[in-house]
Amino acid sequence: MRLIFIILLGFGLATAVGLGATWFTATRGTDFGTLTIGAWTARPRTGSADIDPYSRATIARSGELPIGAGDGIAFLATADDGKRPLDGRCDVIVSGVTPAARFWTLTLYDRKGQLVANSLQRYGFTSEEIVRNSDGSFAVHVASRARAGNWLPTGGIERYVLMLRLYDTPVGVATRTQRDAPMPSIATGGCS
Repeated sequence: MRLIFIILLGFGLATAVGLGATWFTATRGTDFGTLTIGAWTARPRTGSADIDPYSRATIARSGELPIGAGDGIAFLATADDGKRPLDGRCDVIVSGVTPAARFWTLTLYDRKGQLVANSLQRYGFTSEEIVRNSDGSFAVHVASRARAGNWLPTGGIERYVLMLRLYDTPVGVATRTQRDAPMPSIATGGCS
């Protein structure tokens, strides 16, 4: 009787640990095949047949539709270059240049993946509409109060995510460094 109890306890413990680890990786993600450049992170294999099972489970759970590997790549940022979490009450500046791409978008989401509500109904910028400097660089101000130039309103939410999608780009699985893909910097200024 004692042996049966120990075996059942072992199976129960193994089941709990297995289900807990699966839940954790499906909700938090894994670093399998992750490409990190500065504050930006991407999973180039997510839109391909080479996707790992944990990323597949995360996509199935969230309902997200990833960009196909032949179409482009999506980079996420949840913190600035100094690893400080992006806060909607602070002034954040996304500046510099993007890697070569036919078209790109920069979009602001809340932590649940929803567009951030704001009175202007401005949720992002595209490569065709952004105001650039004479050298081709740009600066986007992500802040709760209006700013001159390229401004994305945060609505004052506490935490948010920036997504930079590059379409028809050579950036992908073989990309490793900032030299291969010059990503815009993310800097946090003052907070209100």
